[in-house]
Amino acid sequence: MKWSSYNKLEELNEHDEAALDLLKRRLMFVGLLILCFAMLIFARLWFLQIHKGEEYKTRAENNRVRKGTITAPRGALLDRKGRELVTNRPSFNIVLVREDSNDVDKLLKQLSSDLNVDISVLWGKIREAGNTPRHIPIRLLEDVNWQTLAYVENHNQEFPGIRVEAIPSRVYHYGDLAAHGIGYLGEINKKELAARDADIYQGGDLIGKMGLERLREKDLRGEKGVSFTEVNARGFEQQLLTDVQPLPGNDIQLTIDAELQQVAEYLMDAGEKAGAVVAMEVKTGRVLVAASNPVLPIGQFVGGISHKNWNALLENPKHPLINKVVQAMYPPGSTYKMITAMAGLAMGVVDQNTVLYCPGHYSFGNRRYHCWKRGGHGAVDLKRAISESCDVYFYQVGLRVGVDKLAEFANKFGLGHKSGIELEHEKKGLTPTKEWKKKRHGQKWQDGETLSVAIGQGFNLVTPLQICLMTATIANGGTQLLPQLIQKVTSPEGDVLEQFEPQVVTELGKEKRFLGLIRDGMREVVQGKRGTARKVRIKGVTIGGKTGTAQVVRLKQYKHLKEEDIPYKFRDHAWFTCFAPVEDPEIAVTVLVEHGLHGGSGAGPVARAILDKYFEGRLPLYAEETKENE
Repeated sequence: MKWSSYNKLEELNEHDEAALDLLKRRLMFVGLLILCFAMLIFARLWFLQIHKGEEYKTRAENNRVRKGTITAPRGALLDRKGRELVTNRPSFNIVLVREDSNDVDKLLKQLSSDLNVDISVLWGKIREAGNTPRHIPIRLLEDVNWQTLAYVENHNQEFPGIRVEAIPSRVYHYGDLAAHGIGYLGEINKKELAARDADIYQGGDLIGKMGLERLREKDLRGEKGVSFTEVNARGFEQQLLTDVQPLPGNDIQLTIDAELQQVAEYLMDAGEKAGAVVAMEVKTGRVLVAASNPVLPIGQFVGGISHKNWNALLENPKHPLINKVVQAMYPPGSTYKMITAMAGLAMGVVDQNTVLYCPGHYSFGNRRYHCWKRGGHGAVDLKRAISESCDVYFYQVGLRVGVDKLAEFANKFGLGHKSGIELEHEKKGLTPTKEWKKKRHGQKWQDGETLSVAIGQGFNLVTPLQICLMTATIANGGTQLLPQLIQKVTSPEGDVLEQFEPQVVTELGKEKRFLGLIRDGMREVVQGKRGTARKVRIKGVTIGGKTGTAQVVRLKQYKHLKEEDIPYKFRDHAWFTCFAPVEDPEIAVTVLVEHGLHGGSGAGPVARAILDKYFEGRLPLYAEETKENE
């Protein structure tokens, strides 16, 4: 009995120990489970409060305080005399902050109805914003009038998420003056935004799209300010807590003379002339006039140009979107004859006394090359060849010199390569050579082609700026200068940050001794009895110049028509380039009128008006000097 009881007791103890072990294992599992949950909670707390702490702190703070940016006023653009061309004025925009609006669709419908705005326009702005953060304002309406501004401000409680944004907007004091060079602003697009510094630019910012507004964006943009505003739960602003005012952009003083530019653009526009006008100081390279016509309507680009207006510009046969000062290329016509004359003198194939006979044509090979004067000029020396623009004289000089030497001298005077002026998309033009034709067309150069090149036709292509640069180089004694459009850059405090001094590109060597002969011939063009630009004379100023007619296309069916009866697009281009005063040159002026027929009548009057304005108030002095010289 005792033994049996002992066995049962032993069995009970073993059972209790097994149960105890099971209990211990269960407790350990529960403990580990609790520890895992605790670790997960701890990890989550660490993620929210440590790793993401600043982000959630900012979000929480934004429920009460909103950070905003204050657009900096862009720097002003001034002319050479300090006259304001482009400055700023306050502009008011209606913007939407999406995170403050629970029902954007309802809001836009109400806004469209109350402000009488097409709702598709408002939704278009929303779609353009794409995936930008919801706290970044989207401009729905730009530069609104006072009535709209007052209505939105007085009913702001009815438009959750809508607020008024005040930013500086550009003011063009002279309208579209020098529009191709100055350029315009537009809202930054996605591609531009991706390429720019995110700390400086954000969606909705205005940025330079063209001209100096784009090229000098860094100088003009300034630095944004920042504001902290208290808002309520519905996103309505309660009070301004603090702000840091923006730093205005730097001012840029151009070399452009507003009055001369106005004269050029007015005469080109009044005569419905397409083309370009360039004027520069011959001793500094500073550009006084850079006019391209038709002018670019800057006002249409403010706030974004409509498809209708854009298509109208694209389809305009006079191409207003092209800056013809540097982007359009034309045959130089007879203005190139100074290059041919210079090459002939330098190579020794002619001198000032060399006489060549012009019967009205020049026979070469099996072809006859005509002079513009069908009856011929007779015996012609260098001065008369330039003043009367005798083609036959320059045919022969060009043939003796050769096309490669013509190209070499053209390059020395600024043709055939970019000038380096601070304007967009400058073309380098073309001064053909034997090697160029072989590479370009795979053909050998023909000597007959040299005759066309010698009088500025054939493969020759130049920009109006290049012809003006060539003229300035002749006038100043053989120094090719960098054409400059900017005089200086100043800070908002008035400190000069950048000053542009005359910069020499190249100088002629021994050849410069022949320039006096070229200038004498150019003087006769205007001042001589038989010069081709006698109508350009100004009493009291001695002018040296050269007319040019650049053939667009040779069509036999129009050969016997009167010039005014030839279709516009087939008429010759008209050139006139000049400098003054001949005794001590100060200014060079070049005018190109597309399809203007003759340089003396089509382009000359524009140049004359610019010179008249430039020498205004000084003519008596020059009149006395001219009288003494005679």
